Amino acid sequence: MGPTLEIEGRTLKRLDGLFDRRYVSIFGEHLIQRTAYGTRLTQKLEVIPLDARLGLPDSEFSYLLQDWDQSLCVKNSYDESGSTLRRILGLDQPVASLETMSRSMAQDVEAFEAGRPPAGQAPAGSLIVVTSDGKGVPMRRDKAVDGPAPKGRLKRGEKAGKKREACVGAVYTVDRFRRTGQEVLDEVLRKGKQQDRPRPQDKRLRAELTEIVDGREIKAKERIFRWFAQELKVRKGDGSNPVVCVMDGDRSLWRMAKRVLGSVGVVFVCILDLYHVLEYLWKAAYCFHAEGSDEARLFVEDRLRRVLDGQVGYVIGGLKQIATKRGLSKNKRVQLNKVLTYLSNNRAYMAYDEYLREGYPIGSGVAEGACRHLVKDRMEQTGMRWRVPGAKAILKLRGVYLNDDWESFQQFRIESNCRKLYPNRDFIQLQYRKTG
Repeated sequence: MGPTLEIEGRTLKRLDGLFDRRYVSIFGEHLIQRTAYGTRLTQKLEVIPLDARLGLPDSEFSYLLQDWDQSLCVKNSYDESGSTLRRILGLDQPVASLETMSRSMAQDVEAFEAGRPPAGQAPAGSLIVVTSDGKGVPMRRDKAVDGPAPKGRLKRGEKAGKKREACVGAVYTVDRFRRTGQEVLDEVLRKGKQQDRPRPQDKRLRAELTEIVDGREIKAKERIFRWFAQELKVRKGDGSNPVVCVMDGDRSLWRMAKRVLGSVGVVFVCILDLYHVLEYLWKAAYCFHAEGSDEARLFVEDRLRRVLDGQVGYVIGGLKQIATKRGLSKNKRVQLNKVLTYLSNNRAYMAYDEYLREGYPIGSGVAEGACRHLVKDRMEQTGMRWRVPGAKAILKLRGVYLNDDWESFQQFRIESNCRKLYPNRDFIQLQYRKTG
């Protein structure tokens, strides 16, 4: 190219000398020497033609190396990921470098998800299911906020570590699966296994952390349910597909569902996860029978059968009567009251006889599986402690990976970054062709 460059109505001159750039690819470290254009040497290098022609990233690491690095980091610790690349490529990348790369890459996730093709309308007759749950992420202790870490033997209520809850959400479509209460009972108590269970389709996962943005607290639960609302707008089509929300008894989740989904006109069926109900029935059984006894098992089986038949009120009343007759100790009375409160508070979401006739799902296994795969398997590896920016970055990238969007996300990053970094790339290519 010539001594000057006419671009956007301005004349830039080619600066004296060559300008070095460190560039690290899967083939090792390189030093690239380039010419540059600007107004004068002491000012910003405004146009570097070779960078634009090659579409180099804004960091010194190639896009492919970033891809390989982070596809390992979303599954393993930064240290282990760096060791793997070191053995394969002979590159020494510090943990701090990989952490910075994660945070930088995660900044592109929101734009990618906003422009990603929607899942499409749910097939006629199928169900649209949303489910959410919380999972704690171990955080680094901030002495200024949390105070010093407890020393010696922990007192009641003290914890050695600190966790921040990540809200995990999953949305998918699934065919109806009609069953009887006895079939569910057999499956839950491991007496039989249901065959031909329909598999979730078009499943997408996401996890969010509550954080402070510009002095305002942005709640993770609200972000998840806003995302649900966006997904439902596309999936429900003409509105003929029932929307089912399956969650545990966390009151804040149900309040958020009603407030956010209700505000956008989504009508949905609320279902309490049956397996959480089962946990409470076992707690009730142990108020009257020894743990692990046949009496406790038969007690739970009988109450669960009644719950599945839509007789929640009878179960609550029966527990109260037995408690009065048995004269429970103070501790067991407290335990049973927790069970009764749980069942009473969630009774409106426990019409399992109706749900089974309609073929609705009654377990939140997808959400619990997402908590394990998306959060626990990566965020709770041995000795890990996180700060909010780093945890948020990994959760976003891991969501992309588990949604099978990794390859398309990497291509999106390259294309969008090229447009942002080199808006005049086509013009520069043309100038090169003109000058031979």
